[in-house]
Amino acid sequence: MTKQETVVGATGVASSPRHVVTSSRGAATSAAPPFAWPIRVYWEDTDAGGIVYYANYLKFMERARTEWLRSAGVEQEPLRQEYGLQFVVVDVEAHFRKPARYGELLRVTCAVASATRASLTFRQEIHRDAPDAAQLLDGLVRVACVDQAGRPRAMPESLTDRIGSREMKR
Repeated sequence: MTKQETVVGATGVASSPRHVVTSSRGAATSAAPPFAWPIRVYWEDTDAGGIVYYANYLKFMERARTEWLRSAGVEQEPLRQEYGLQFVVVDVEAHFRKPARYGELLRVTCAVASATRASLTFRQEIHRDAPDAAQLLDGLVRVACVDQAGRPRAMPESLTDRIGSREMKR
């Protein structure tokens, strides 16, 4: 079982939320925090009222997933060129909690929630990167690994090794 909690440091400022894994006996152990990527809200991201247009949250989440892959040493263009594979979004679940506004700095997190040989499901959240760290959105995004014809394919071992093959169901 996992739950999320916000940790307040000695300065009194809330740090990134951390995920706590609870064993079947109820003992809590801290898991690594999810990958986080900063995003600044520009005018182009907003509607006439200065509120982020809903579809742009999906773009922010895409950027975080791309940077998560990059942080693992995986570039998507070489994946396409060398293996003929790419990731495509096949399912999105998004829960909009509060609006983001022009000029705000956001923190978009990304963590693997589940994985198979040919897909990854990410748990993603968007928070205001401010002392209140208000959660603006939470959701799940499932991506499939497909070949050039769009057929599902298993991810290459070199890729699963880099992104944590322990999470892959064989």
